[in-house]
Parts: sequence; C-alpha cells; structure tokens
Amino acid sequence: MTRVAVLGAKGRMGSTSVQAIEAADGLELAVGIDLGDSLDLVTEQSADVALVFTTPDVALDQVFWLVERGVHVVIGTSGFDEERTSRVDAVLADHPGVGVLVVPNFSIGAVLMMKFAGLAAPFFESVEVIEMHHPQKVDAPSGTATRTAEVIAAAREAAGSAPLPDATTTDPDGARGATVAGIPVHAVRARGFIASQEVILGGEGEILSLRHDSSTRESFMPGVVAALRWAPEHAGVTVGLEPVLGL
Repeated sequence: MTRVAVLGAKGRMGSTSVQAIEAADGLELAVGIDLGDSLDLVTEQSADVALVFTTPDVALDQVFWLVERGVHVVIGTSGFDEERTSRVDAVLADHPGVGVLVVPNFSIGAVLMMKFAGLAAPFFESVEVIEMHHPQKVDAPSGTATRTAEVIAAAREAAGSAPLPDATTTDPDGARGATVAGIPVHAVRARGFIASQEVILGGEGEILSLRHDSSTRESFMPGVVAALRWAPEHAGVTVGLEPVLGL
C-alpha cells in the first residue's frame, strides 16, 4: 500500500484527487494538507509519495522539503517550469533514491494529443496552439500549452523543418499571442471551460486540427493515480506523463 500526502488538498484538483486516491487500489490517503497546515504532517503520517497541487510561489520550496526527507513527489502545480525543474534536479543529486515526476497535464487524452502533435508537426508548414481555460486559472500560457509547443519545436528541429511562415510586422496589441519555443501560443480565459486545447497545423490547401477537451476534473484522475503508482519506482526527475503511459 502506497501512502499519499496531498498538498493543496482543499483546492479544485486537490479535493478531486483525494477522492480518487481513496477509491484506488494500492493507494491510501496519508494526509491532506492545505493553507496553514504543517508539512511535518507528511512525515508524521509516514507518506511515501506527495501529490503537489499548491501554487508556484510555494510549490518549489515544498518539493525541496519533501525530497530532503526522502518523500517521492508528483508535481501537478501549473507553471512549474524548466527552471524550477532544473533546481529540483540539482537537489536530487544528494538524494539519488527519490523520484520526482513533473506532470503538465494528467489527462491521458491531452498527453496523446501532445504526442500526435509532435508526430504531425514536421509534415506541415504552419503550426499554432490555442489553449482555453476557466477564468480562475492564474498562469498563461498553461503548462500543457508550453509543453505542447516544446514537443512540436523539438520534433521540427529534429526533422530540419523550415521556420514558420509569418509576415506580421505590425501588432501593437499583441494579437499574434505569445511565442513558446518559437511556436505561437494563444490563451483564452472564459467561463464554461475547464481545460481545452487545439493544435492547428497548416499546409498548402489543408488544415489538420487536433483538439482535446476536459469537461470535468475527474477526467484527470486516471493519470493522477497512474503517476502516484509510478513515481516511487523511478528515481530522479521525469517530466510528463508519457513514460508512465509507455509513450
């Protein structure tokens, strides 16, 4: 039985994860921690792995604390970027048996969409990413969109693809959106969305559109459960759910 601590247990993803953990075979909720609770509860309750859904401003220090005490970590905090991940990797040098899994998106469908986008990107002249989330989301672009852009950029670089065509020279209001790893990314924040993303790939005379929508947070739970089972068996830093799914 793997004992799990949930950090951010009263948040939207944290509270849903608590229910999923309690219902999953082989997992047991050790403790749920939220604002004002001591991290010492993690070790006092003998948690094997911690699921982190706290905000980016506190998540990194919490991960350091967990790693230094030999607790494996699954990070679901949105916006946990490459710089933070590199800092965790450096700390793990002194704790070689600890596993840290950073997951930009726990949805199996979203992970497959990223995989498909990477496969398709070298075959098209143009590619852009549009991500759509609820207005309570504090970061933009989303971690999923950032990861998708990075996957696309890496695939195009490996294939020797030409730069994306774009004749825009005047855009005072930023209508063309952000650029992540050289890939245009657009963020929508509107009531009614949970988490959606579309990758648009264009070639002469054709458009391929890859879209994924999560309409409930329960859709992320199979990925959460799989990640919690996988992380304690894999030391070091891993980014993405792909290895967990055998991708």
